[in-house]
Amino acid sequence: MSYAMLANTLRSAMEKQDTVAIEELVCEFQPADLAEFLRHEETEVCLKILAHLALAERAEVFGYLPLTLQAEVAEEMTLEGLAQLLSSMESDERADLFNLMEEERQVAVLKLMAHEEREDLRRMASYAEGTVGAIMTSNYASVPERASVAEALDIVRKTAPDAETIYQIYVLDNIQRLVGTLSLRELILNRPSMPISSIMTTELLTTYPDEPQEDASRMISRYDLLALPVIDAQQRLVGIVTYDDAMDVAEQEATEDILKGGTVGNLEGSLREASLFTLYRKRIVWLVLLVFANIFSAAGIALYEETISTYIVLVFFLPLLVGSAGNAGSQASTLMVRGLATGDVLITDWARMFAREFLVALGLGLTMALAVSLIGAVRGGPEIAMVVASSMVAVVMLGSLVGMSLPFLLNKLGWDPATASAPLVATIADAVGVLVYFAIATAILGL
Repeated sequence: MSYAMLANTLRSAMEKQDTVAIEELVCEFQPADLAEFLRHEETEVCLKILAHLALAERAEVFGYLPLTLQAEVAEEMTLEGLAQLLSSMESDERADLFNLMEEERQVAVLKLMAHEEREDLRRMASYAEGTVGAIMTSNYASVPERASVAEALDIVRKTAPDAETIYQIYVLDNIQRLVGTLSLRELILNRPSMPISSIMTTELLTTYPDEPQEDASRMISRYDLLALPVIDAQQRLVGIVTYDDAMDVAEQEATEDILKGGTVGNLEGSLREASLFTLYRKRIVWLVLLVFANIFSAAGIALYEETISTYIVLVFFLPLLVGSAGNAGSQASTLMVRGLATGDVLITDWARMFAREFLVALGLGLTMALAVSLIGAVRGGPEIAMVVASSMVAVVMLGSLVGMSLPFLLNKLGWDPATASAPLVATIADAVGVLVYFAIATAILGL
């Protein structure tokens, strides 16, 4: 049965208060689909639906819910029920939820948890938001360095239910230092008596808990890893970052960059659930700043009032030229922001990228000038055509070079290059385009 059919049937059963049907239907949902269904329900409904699931399934579904909804539902749960839920959740997910709880509730819940789980939760919750430690999990499969293949397989069988992934297995020495890794396939294919130390890989890719989480995500993507081990200063294994967590980070970072690219502040939670005031607050600051930035465009027009009054036909081409400058600048900015974000372009590449953009922008400007000069000749004659064509080359080149350089400048200043957004670049290009256009017109027309 499809998700839409299941959702409609479940709502019908809820309206009829058919407990048996509800219990059967919730078991048919995939965990992610049931979480999607609960996202649009009231907290009380979420609690009732989750109560129909076994503890392990409940924890899995709960992990797919948005953090804000998790916190709301957790607030309505009993301390005993919440403690059981936290114990069954993945270590990184329960740490995120734990950090959203009030301090009194945190203390009360910790008292009801087993010592080992309590200490793990405290440690995982201590890492700062945005770091590798905040997204890693302590549920991994590990074997001792001196074990044989048969012994390692036996250990993996016993620990598999609690591990987030068993396809990558970590080899530790007697003080928990990471000395190697091996895959489940290598364990299965080698002889039972073979020592682990003879088949493990010792060339390790690792990261540290206080590193930025986007760096870990980038490493997993670059090297096609199933998981990335996280070690402390003593080389002891403290957790792993799995590829699915890395995908979540990549999606989150891309969303933040897109929002910044539209001069919108980062939204916490869902756009669907954001309040009107939140949406207003996230957008108004940059809009007001850009309004005042456009004063420079108006000042440029006022400065060349005599040129405009003498050749009123110039006004016809003004939107076309400044729009082209803004569009070219936005394209260049988008390319550089993405290049810097993915590591494809480094801050030291500015001179090389500037030279390349100069040549590309020159080609773009000449092509667009050729097209617009024909309109200029029809509307105002040869002189106007020359003004418009020359201005088009100049404004496209200036817009492109400003759009390309601004992300590098912001990165150098320690700001997010994504702030070099399309509206910001377009506003700067507009002001520069107006001044350049009328300056060229004044020079060519002899005014």
